[in-house]
Amino acid sequence: MSTSIFHHLSPPWVPPRYGREPYFWLLSFAIFGLKYFYIAPSIKEILLLVASLIFFLVVYFYSFWNSGWRTYTCILVVCAMGIIWAPFNFGSSTFCIFAATMCSRLPDTRKAYQFLWVISSIIVTATVSMRLEKFFWVPAIIFSIPSGIGAIISERLTLSNENLLRKQEEVEHLAALAERERIARDLHDLLGHTLSVITLKAELAGKLFDKNPDASKKEICDIEHTARQALAEVRAAVIGYRATGLLHELQSAKNALSAAAVELETELETEIEKMSLPATMENVMALAVREAVTNIIRHAQASICKISLATHNGQVELRIADDGVAKNGIDGKQALHKGSGLTGMSERVQALGGTLDIRIEQGLTLHLSLPLKEST
Repeated sequence: MSTSIFHHLSPPWVPPRYGREPYFWLLSFAIFGLKYFYIAPSIKEILLLVASLIFFLVVYFYSFWNSGWRTYTCILVVCAMGIIWAPFNFGSSTFCIFAATMCSRLPDTRKAYQFLWVISSIIVTATVSMRLEKFFWVPAIIFSIPSGIGAIISERLTLSNENLLRKQEEVEHLAALAERERIARDLHDLLGHTLSVITLKAELAGKLFDKNPDASKKEICDIEHTARQALAEVRAAVIGYRATGLLHELQSAKNALSAAAVELETELETEIEKMSLPATMENVMALAVREAVTNIIRHAQASICKISLATHNGQVELRIADDGVAKNGIDGKQALHKGSGLTGMSERVQALGGTLDIRIEQGLTLHLSLPLKEST
């Protein structure tokens, strides 16, 4: 992006990524003043010297903020200043060295090296045609080439580091988004299930309030216990811990299904003890049980729910089925699949390389399969 040459008259005069190095490089102009230790300059020469240095500083700092033809122009102008001053002050070779290092500002590496050779050729041609002294052309050529190459390499390393930092920031941003999505899914699973149980028990307590006050009181106590348990689980989820496993979720499922008058048939406790499942896999299965039971309570008119766990061909398979009838046929199936809970469950399963199959025919059937990796 081009800018006016007067746009950066106030600090900072160089982009922050360069630090203070460009200012220290200016100390090399001490070579330009060596002549005046043994030859007193005239007033005219002093004025030309000051004007040249001020003009150089403007062009030098301007070159940091521009690209394209403006950068080429800055390099050629500085190189020309060195050649113009060469017959009067051999220290003007410093201008040529700066011109060589300014080639690093060209965005294309190949063009940067090519223009460095152009500057070197200009210096050689001027030296031969103007018969300049070796005190000028020796440092102008010998120091310009390695200084230019070093500046180009340094510039490319700086750009590479900046790109790497940007990519790291992008990865961190995406990781933060993924973590927020994970927390959102977990909170949905936690609260969706628990609020369904609380709603169900509240409705039951209301129906029993006049007929059976003791039973109604018991349901209200269960609601309080469930709400406190949900609060503890939400807190644990927010800080990144999940104390619930398959056994804990199975007990919660029994309580929820019992309140909905659904019988649970399972031998999950024995299978879990035999398999010693990894924590991540057990967590995914526990959440699958939670979501499936929630949907059975909400969307089915079931009387029996069966949950089984087995290993087959290196896969751990969780199967959940009920004998209910899907509401509204195909429409009920579509509504069920659109739920964010099932979507989150599917994402978790896929992240572990597993598969999830949900069917609604004579009730809901959920088949979850995860690869069982041997522990080393």
